[in-house]
Amino acid sequence: MSDITLQPYQSEYIDLALKWNILRFGGPFKLKSGRESPYFFNAGLFNTGHKLQKMAECYANRIVESGIEFDVLFGPAYKGIPLVAATALELARIHGRDVPFCFNRKQTKSYGEGGNLIGAPLQGRVLVVDDVITAGTAINEAVDIISAQPDASMVGVVIALDRQERASEETTESAIMQVEKRLGVKVYSVVTLAQIIKHMEVTRGDSARADIESMQAYRQKYGSS
Repeated sequence: MSDITLQPYQSEYIDLALKWNILRFGGPFKLKSGRESPYFFNAGLFNTGHKLQKMAECYANRIVESGIEFDVLFGPAYKGIPLVAATALELARIHGRDVPFCFNRKQTKSYGEGGNLIGAPLQGRVLVVDDVITAGTAINEAVDIISAQPDASMVGVVIALDRQERASEETTESAIMQVEKRLGVKVYSVVTLAQIIKHMEVTRGDSARADIESMQAYRQKYGSS
């Protein structure tokens, strides 16, 4: 079972997600899986300078808290691009760690510097920064890019939220668990669904009882092992 203890930055992250309607209730919301969820977390709504800065601050804190050792950050196009740049900024600003970062373009450039990678050289231990993992498609693309580099290897992935639900009806494993097993790396989420539920129980209680119970019921039905 995952740890549901919250660090201050995680509590702030959840509060801001609620305040800015990034974490929404009142569905049902149709997911890519076809399931109907009572809540929806849209990381794409961290869409102003201040919001992106706060999100990246939480990513940076999660990376440092994890203790993972890496040489370069990689942000898969497209959502990973602003995330990886902002996270590198916050690692330097808050933690004094000036780390190189890199991202890819979807189409290979045949002129100028050429290629499909922008930023620092993609080499050594690579930590991927992205928003979510659903079917794992984006991570598979990142793996292909990293494995094509002769001196690079993926050591982990950092994402915004672990929904902690089964990848399909045929398994008890989540998409994140499947990615970890297949790639042999750890996926670090800024928060988990269990942490969101706990935080809302403590800070909102009866005023959010219906939303809390709807998340609990959804997790009871679709939760991963």
